Amino acid sequence: MNTSEIATRLVALCRKGDWKTAQNELFASDAVSREQEASPAFPQETHGLAAIVAKGEKWEAMVDQMHGLVVSDPVVADSSFACTMTLDVTMKGQPRMKMTELCVYRVKDGKITSESFFY
Repeated sequence: MNTSEIATRLVALCRKGDWKTAQNELFASDAVSREQEASPAFPQETHGLAAIVAKGEKWEAMVDQMHGLVVSDPVVADSSFACTMTLDVTMKGQPRMKMTELCVYRVKDGKITSESFFY
């Protein structure tokens, strides 16, 4: 798959909330996930597909209810792409909130090698 095909597939899976399929199908085994800043729940960097999948499972376990999810169409360059993701969510023990983040992905040899989130 080229970068545009990967971007289109990732956005389609994210719009369905199918994070695990997206990660297992599109990410390199040595991919890196970067958060804007470290939090009590997540480190600033997560290395390796297995750790990224575990991070996603941990996030899903923190969600009480997903009220809405909007993922923009991707903006694609040669070896990278970006999209926005807006979540309307109630986290366990927290009030309902809306959050939007910019998601930036790097692609090499037909796989996503890194993702970075800015919010």
